[in-house]
Amino acid sequence: MENFTHLTRPGIVKSYVTTLQISAFSAAGGVFFGFLLAYAATLGGLPRALKSFLLTFSGVASNFAGVPLAFTFIATLGRVGLVTTVLSTVFGIDLYDTGFNLYSFWGLGITYLYFQIPLMVLLITPALEAMKPSWREAAESLGAGSLVYWVRVGLPLLLPAILASFIMLFGNAFGAYATAYALTGGLLNLVPILIGAQIRGDVLHDPNLGYALALGMVAIMTASIFAYLALQKQTSRWMT
Repeated sequence: MENFTHLTRPGIVKSYVTTLQISAFSAAGGVFFGFLLAYAATLGGLPRALKSFLLTFSGVASNFAGVPLAFTFIATLGRVGLVTTVLSTVFGIDLYDTGFNLYSFWGLGITYLYFQIPLMVLLITPALEAMKPSWREAAESLGAGSLVYWVRVGLPLLLPAILASFIMLFGNAFGAYATAYALTGGLLNLVPILIGAQIRGDVLHDPNLGYALALGMVAIMTASIFAYLALQKQTSRWMT
């Protein structure tokens, strides 16, 4: 029980807060941009070939994480990355002088978006495809425009699916370890990195505290899963 009391230490509390913040940020960004892409592919009239390409790419990109993803972003947006170098030499823009830092909170959040957005596309596409054209036709026959239809019909119906997707993306980012560690080298105080330091570290070696930290993560993930299942059950009522 003493190990659980250590979870109230300021540094550990801050690690949970930072992990929750970056998970919420990447989940919100993934939901927003992923929804727009999925809408364009399903209801926006994109050619079938583009829709097939988007779904195939999303299936691959949603599983592209860990060290390879971190290396890809370092080679692209690192201090000597391709995009950084082109902006500096061609356009005279030093990306890092503007305040951007790939190895910071916001840099890691942008990196997470690479697999969060495709995952959102895969999660929300079935719900968008289940939207019946007759619902929109009925709304239009009653004088509703496109905005009114989405505000009073479309989004209320999709809200449980969107919230469920947000929770899934939140949990996906909350448990990420390899990408964060490879990109930041442990500079960010995240719970998964802190657990690894406690269990395998030479300086911060306290396996029992690491297990207590892991149990805290399990509790948060369990709550997320139950919330996701409840929202999915509500969504399935009108999708069937």
